Amino acid sequence: MSRSTFAVLFYANRSKEKNGIVPIMGRVTINGTQSQFSCKRSIPLSLWDAKGNCARGRSREALDLNRDLDNIKAQIIKHYQHLSDREAFVTAEMVRNAYQGLGTEYETLLGAFDKDNADFLKRVGKDRSMSSYKVMVRSRNHTAAFIKWRYRRTDMSMLELTPDFIKDFVAYLSTQKGLHNASIWMMCMWLKGVVMRAHLNGKIPRNPFAQFHVSPNCKEREYLTEDELKAVITHKFEDANLAFVRDLFVFASFTALSFVDVKELTTDELVDVNGDKWILAKRHKTSVPFQVKLMDIPLQIIDRYRHLQEDKLVFGKLNYWSVCKRLKTVMKECGIEKTISFHCARHGYATLALSKGMPIESVSRVLGHTNIVTTQIYAKITTEKLNNDLTMFGNKINDSFNNIKIA
Repeated sequence: MSRSTFAVLFYANRSKEKNGIVPIMGRVTINGTQSQFSCKRSIPLSLWDAKGNCARGRSREALDLNRDLDNIKAQIIKHYQHLSDREAFVTAEMVRNAYQGLGTEYETLLGAFDKDNADFLKRVGKDRSMSSYKVMVRSRNHTAAFIKWRYRRTDMSMLELTPDFIKDFVAYLSTQKGLHNASIWMMCMWLKGVVMRAHLNGKIPRNPFAQFHVSPNCKEREYLTEDELKAVITHKFEDANLAFVRDLFVFASFTALSFVDVKELTTDELVDVNGDKWILAKRHKTSVPFQVKLMDIPLQIIDRYRHLQEDKLVFGKLNYWSVCKRLKTVMKECGIEKTISFHCARHGYATLALSKGMPIESVSRVLGHTNIVTTQIYAKITTEKLNNDLTMFGNKINDSFNNIKIA
């Protein structure tokens, strides 16, 4: 293996001479690559020794400058040695950047995390949500706690990261923090994103997590069957608040709206189309337009709570946590033991629509998905749907082969 060549020299920038004073520049050379930088010092051109790369004479000005240049060279050598210990290939620019402190937000993992979080926060309310930001902050805090637990440090250089780091991080989240696999997957995705962006921006030479994959292994989404939905619709509640939450869930089950879309639904988005009422709006999450025809039950629900309408909001002002808390009681009173969240209404709509023969392309349009693959995740093939499809297929085959006998 050929030996690496490394040199630091200083020179006077004659092109910037002004009144006989010239700025002093530095140059790092490594294996033919060069990178210049300003030493932020000036000197009379008459005092500069071009051959010795230093100031000539024993004057106070010359001695001070030479001492500063020796200090700069010592720092550069230190940064070069530090990089060489960790990297197989070091360039002059890498050493120059390390000396000048350029890209310091990427020199440490938590520093990079904090910068990404700050950039993400600026987009909240525009094309990012506060809930996503909070998850990113949680991932950062878990990473910080892991570094302290595993390495007894408050931070670490991104150049120190290895594939084992994220593998140990997964084990830590599982054994020390007790997180479920879906949460571990989410924490790792944010961590991988931070490191990947640092690599793509040229701040680190490699992505140590590029080959690492963790499966979310999410629990299968629950949903109400047609009979269970009927039981919820027909149950009489003594508590008006529970009845209201039930009606919101049923409304979502017949319109495929998420909670935030129900919360933000306005009377302006209830449109007459050929004599029928439709919802024409954009999804809060993706801004993708969606449209759904209102059937009788959701129309009943809208009419029932017309007195709550405020600032054009169809159901007035809603609180997510209050609704979710009461929804558990609603399901319990209806004798449903499944773990049902408000979001299960969308999944129930997709499953019911497919089982009744609606094409998946139409279901995807109603759900406001940008990719039909997402719809396939929501919409499982039920036994009823499979039975109907196979029966239809069998009838057609029987008709085609009706007069054929096996030889």
